[in-house]
Amino acid sequence: MRSIHVNQIIEVVSKLCVDANYFLNQDIRIKLEEACKKEKSPLGKEVLNKLLVNADIAAEKEMAICQDTGMAVFFIELGQDVHLEGGSLNEAINEGVRRGYDKGFLRKSVVEDPIFRKNTNDNTPAIIHYDIVEGDRLKIDFAPKGFGSENMSALKMLKPSDGIEGIKGFIIDTVRKAGANPCPPIVVGVGIGGTMEKAAIMAKKALLRPLGIHNTIKYVEELEKEMLLMINKIGIGPAGFGGSSTALGINIETYPTHIAGMPVAININCHATRHASFEL
Repeated sequence: MRSIHVNQIIEVVSKLCVDANYFLNQDIRIKLEEACKKEKSPLGKEVLNKLLVNADIAAEKEMAICQDTGMAVFFIELGQDVHLEGGSLNEAINEGVRRGYDKGFLRKSVVEDPIFRKNTNDNTPAIIHYDIVEGDRLKIDFAPKGFGSENMSALKMLKPSDGIEGIKGFIIDTVRKAGANPCPPIVVGVGIGGTMEKAAIMAKKALLRPLGIHNTIKYVEELEKEMLLMINKIGIGPAGFGGSSTALGINIETYPTHIAGMPVAININCHATRHASFEL
């Protein structure tokens, strides 16, 4: 049994909130640079260049890449041999969010009630997904999610008879309907299988996988490659101004499901697809 004090978690979460919002991940930068070289639309190329310049300024000046610093979404892998000391894990994560969003001058975007909409003024509560795993480590993945892209996400309960072509059609329709709203070039996370909520969580978590690292299941890998080509033929382009760089990547995850169903969730993210991780 290994003990971790919640004060360590507060410090880690606070830093993750700042780092994810200030610094563009290297895999995203590489894909933006590749897209810039390939983009034939002059306006699209200019937009991609400006996105890279924006990221450089954010890192140099230590300020947010985007004004929408999102809801604080966490994926936690908690080792079953970890003992937490000093308080609640949930509260430690939320306290880290409070401190990080305050310290980093990050916009507080959370309202305490979906109808009456009074701002909580500290960007809490966070959205926290837990997974109990073997071992004595605690892994924290943080993915701030802005709602320009979140609002363009979708879920559909397909029939098994819809098959893989039904999945392809749903992905393309969702991206086409999203248009310029999610700040393309986008990253697309897809969850197939499980139940309604399982598919949605898989789609969100898929966005954490580095771009260029494909699913280990061969047919899913091929589907990722095919769908990226199809999405980029739609022509939405960077910032919606047209071009061949509508998406930087698509990550698909699958899970066993019921004989009578085929849930499919699509979680769209903006060009920055911010995330940061730490393991205690």
